[in-house]
Amino acid sequence: MYDYIIIGGGIVGLSTGMELLNRFPAAKVAILEKESHVAAHQTGHNSGVIHSGIYYKPGSYKARLAKKGSESMTKFCRDHELEVDICGKVIVASEDFELPLLENLYQRGLENGLGIRMIGKSELNEIEPHVNGMKAIHVPMAGIVNYKQVSEKMAEVIKEKGGDILLNHKVLSIDETEQEVIVETRKGEIRGSYYINCGGLHSDRIAKLAQLKTDVKIVPFRGEYYMLKPEKSSLVKNLIYPVPNPNFPFLGVHFTRMINGSIDVGPNAVLSFKREGYKKTDINLADLMEVISYKGFWKLAGKYMKEGMDEMIRSASKELFMKNVQKLMPEIQKEDIVPGPAGVRAQALKDDGSLVDDFFIIPGKRSIHVLNAPSPAATASIEIGKEIVTKMEGTFRLDSAV
Repeated sequence: MYDYIIIGGGIVGLSTGMELLNRFPAAKVAILEKESHVAAHQTGHNSGVIHSGIYYKPGSYKARLAKKGSESMTKFCRDHELEVDICGKVIVASEDFELPLLENLYQRGLENGLGIRMIGKSELNEIEPHVNGMKAIHVPMAGIVNYKQVSEKMAEVIKEKGGDILLNHKVLSIDETEQEVIVETRKGEIRGSYYINCGGLHSDRIAKLAQLKTDVKIVPFRGEYYMLKPEKSSLVKNLIYPVPNPNFPFLGVHFTRMINGSIDVGPNAVLSFKREGYKKTDINLADLMEVISYKGFWKLAGKYMKEGMDEMIRSASKELFMKNVQKLMPEIQKEDIVPGPAGVRAQALKDDGSLVDDFFIIPGKRSIHVLNAPSPAATASIEIGKEIVTKMEGTFRLDSAV
């Protein structure tokens, strides 16, 4: 019998487990993970960027928790001697029509309390000598880390504090009564007082097992990356982003220096035909049918038809992908990039076809459900964990003596 059961061993579930044990040191906490190791999906296929919070609506969860989370994530890494590099990034306008969009983004960053600067071409080229840009926002607090290593350290901390990490425990059913929760897994029954759904790509299905009615469904989008060949890696110093398209909910093709020194280039953002589909050939008919039978998806597809088709074409054509690459970095040629890793973003979509823009956390009978936690959730994970536990305390009037 546990006090708290957390479903999902990604970075949000692990952060929540750490925070529960920080606030309630005597509590019995279990994290259920269906895979054989933690951070197996979104967290382990993450770009590794510590985001600043510049892109997000002022006052939103994403804006507040990314800003605070970048600080707490950096502190956690340094406290535990994990490699972290606060290298900064530039968001670059390379065409005239992007200049007012860059200015709007700059003002949003200031509203979000960030110490950012607008810089001209000469200073931009001091920071990133090979970039084609007219103006840029310099974001000095952005950084890079390995979130899989962070998650593994969080799991160690949880175990040191007496928590249990139960691997290979896929959840099959949930019975949420007035007195307790009973979670049936492939390895048997787990009982507890409360549970937290941090199921990521399967969070909507976990909520459905508990008969929680919502108007959201997870739609998986695969982010496909190339990698710069090692002999060309010197062209990119740190992090280079374009001005995001305000008509499309993804950030566009950018350059990311990873903590190991390699350079990721991308992504293309395309519908994944499997919730955990990291290859173009990965198809799960049940997952696919669930998406194409969902009215919200077709409303979304109609709204973003042009942008979505452009992403699909770039996914199929390296030549067209290169046009986006060379807009920011003209020196890079087709032969300089090779296929790289891919990740799958768990994006919550509403029945009316609108994307859930912010982190989405709601209560159940004896539960809390995190139903939307895409990027910058890894950056914000420590703060999301705090927010979840605070919400639990307010909703269920938890006994601090537990």
